[in-house]
Amino acid sequence: MPGLQGRFSSIVKAKVSAALDRTENPSETLDYSYEKQLELLQNVKSGIAEVATSKKRTQMQQETLRAQAAKLDGQARQALSAGNEDLSRAALERKQAIAAEIETLDQQVSELERQQEQLTENEQKLQVKIADFRTKKEVIKAQYSAADAQVKISEAATGVGEQMGDVGLAMQRAVEKTEDMKARSDAMGELEQSGTFDDLTQLGSGEDDVDRRLEQVTSASEVDSELAKMKAELGSGATPPKLPEAAEKEAESSSEPEESSHVQATDAQPQRETLEPS
Repeated sequence: MPGLQGRFSSIVKAKVSAALDRTENPSETLDYSYEKQLELLQNVKSGIAEVATSKKRTQMQQETLRAQAAKLDGQARQALSAGNEDLSRAALERKQAIAAEIETLDQQVSELERQQEQLTENEQKLQVKIADFRTKKEVIKAQYSAADAQVKISEAATGVGEQMGDVGLAMQRAVEKTEDMKARSDAMGELEQSGTFDDLTQLGSGEDDVDRRLEQVTSASEVDSELAKMKAELGSGATPPKLPEAAEKEAESSSEPEESSHVQATDAQPQRETLEPS
């Protein structure tokens, strides 16, 4: 059971790592790292300010204690001058306690000064490091952008990219659908031409393909029979029948000479009559 859990944990970690690797953008990672370094630099500066503030506060306490020690020293002298040795001793004891406290504060001030100097030195080093990282960051981002653009151009040119693959699949599906539709259209045209499909909009009894084929055979036979008859008539010397328009034109041409001869006869008769009395 522990082995199975370990394998499952490894698989999950591998899947998560692969997903993060695909979604990770080096430019965003560099910008984030740069921002974190700036935050660190700001924290260092804030630490320097806090150390300097603590040192200043400690030094102010020292000044206050020194003032109290000076005051106690004067009071001890006054008490001793007045003959009150015990009061002078008590004032001096307080003065010694304040002096010990001032010495402790001196050590604290020295430690704060050392921390401030170290933080200031680290802050300067960090500034140089951040400036250098910023320059390298911009160079790496530019190189990554150029490489990414080159990869996308290459993928677009070769068609191996994920997006171009989707486009290629879509184009392939469009071509296949177009070919299927074209084949269906050609098949429907052939079936319609052969008469396989009846016209559902035709009124009355529709004819099927067999009826149409029989009609074509009958019509062809009638044409062949009439053509053979005409050849036989022409071969026997019989005058072929004239068309109605040709017969009418021939009748009109034959009637025109008779009318002209009749007119000439009527014109010649009066001349004979005029010649007889002489």
